[in-house]
Amino acid sequence: MTPARILARLVLALGLLLAFAGARAALPEPLLLRLASGDNDEKVAALGEIAVSGDPVALHVLPSGEMLAEQPEDAEDVRVNNRVRNAISAAIAAIQLDAADPAVRLEAARRIRSDATPELLPLIDRALAREQPASIESLLASARARVLVESEDASVRLAAVRTLGESDEAELKQLLLPLLEEGNEPEAAVRAEAKAAIGAINARLQRDEYAGLAFTGLSLGSILLLAALGLAITYGLMGVINMAHGELIMIGAYATYVTQNLVRAWAPGMFEFYPLLAIPVAFTVAALVGVLMERLVIRHLYGRPLETLLATWGISLVLIQSVRSLFGAQNVPIENPQWLSGGVQLMSNLILPWNRIAIIVFAALVVIGMTLILTRTRLGLFVRAVTQNRQMAGCVGVATPRVDTVAFGLGSGIAGLAGCALSQVGNVGPGLGQGYIIDSFMVVVLGGVGQLIGTVYAALGLGVVNKLIEAQAGAVLAKIAVLVIIIVFIQKRPQGLFAVKGRFVEQ
Repeated sequence: MTPARILARLVLALGLLLAFAGARAALPEPLLLRLASGDNDEKVAALGEIAVSGDPVALHVLPSGEMLAEQPEDAEDVRVNNRVRNAISAAIAAIQLDAADPAVRLEAARRIRSDATPELLPLIDRALAREQPASIESLLASARARVLVESEDASVRLAAVRTLGESDEAELKQLLLPLLEEGNEPEAAVRAEAKAAIGAINARLQRDEYAGLAFTGLSLGSILLLAALGLAITYGLMGVINMAHGELIMIGAYATYVTQNLVRAWAPGMFEFYPLLAIPVAFTVAALVGVLMERLVIRHLYGRPLETLLATWGISLVLIQSVRSLFGAQNVPIENPQWLSGGVQLMSNLILPWNRIAIIVFAALVVIGMTLILTRTRLGLFVRAVTQNRQMAGCVGVATPRVDTVAFGLGSGIAGLAGCALSQVGNVGPGLGQGYIIDSFMVVVLGGVGQLIGTVYAALGLGVVNKLIEAQAGAVLAKIAVLVIIIVFIQKRPQGLFAVKGRFVEQ
């Protein structure tokens, strides 16, 4: 339906509502005639009067002109432009400022902030006079200042510019920039205030941008941490160069995909919780694959790193082809549940997605769990003993082959958890793990072989540094710069960020 027909039905609907309401109608017929006139100024002014009236009837009519199933054939088409559409939106929002629900008032304040007109000032002032949450009050003050910045009174314009200068909205700069020119703003004090306001807005926007980069870097670092944490066990603690580690991440992601489909098919009411169900599934499947790799291949290659590297690279190719045969070569669709969709807006140009917040929290929990396992359990004691001196551990009764299998399975299971987390923020396909294997090795080497705390610092640090450089030089140059930084650092400090303390015993 065309906008013209929508507004024509809007006018007819208002007329019928008035006919049924009788003497109680708050919208007089002349107001409706002005709304239906061909003069856009008249339409905007009429919509402003409807908004100021606060008549709830308009709330049911303005959002949609389709309240009537039929309209007269000779109904006159009404021309509607963007200005009138914005006025309609502002009128609806202005009426909703009186709503009892704070969420409705907040949304109305957001809409009216951009579409406020001088006709709505009384209603905005009335809303500001009432006690409002800080977020709503800030939006209304900004809407009021947007209107008053065009006032004929210099003192009013000056106050409005000061109010706008307290915001961190990028679009306000475009509103203030014309005031820097003497031809647009005759008062020197207003021009100076506009310049100061633009500077203040730029400073806040830059601060918000750096905060956003820091969060994005922290999010990337958490993903790298999850991808590298399992490798920190298999390579850092056991000395096994596992080139199939990326494919273990991929297996965890596909296990999440299968869990999603099973939950949708057999328990659709539980779909919102499928990521929580997928966590143990991804860990178990990846851990079992890791145990099979260790038992069948890697166990026979301990102490021969080059042969281990080639063997695990071959295993990675087998796993990739197996997944292609089972699920196809294309990416598979994985949906975010409702609680992982959207985000929280902290600033005007900074929104923190819930799925990335969840990954940061998840990575922290995994690190805590791994630390407790390695430092507070019998398995952790055995793993550390075998790592430091395999022969001596065997002499005191430690079943070193079993410890190797369990430790490798644990590292593989952590890789599966990484795949489960990655499935919520990126594409899931057969090549998923290939994009993280090199980065995972860099994180482990930079942090210090055998040092989990070093892995944490290296992953988070690389994530933040990568995003900061990427913002200035682009993604490709950022990757190159990070690689150069790591190479230079390793040249100066081969043991990484954290060196293992104590004496080493050659195995």
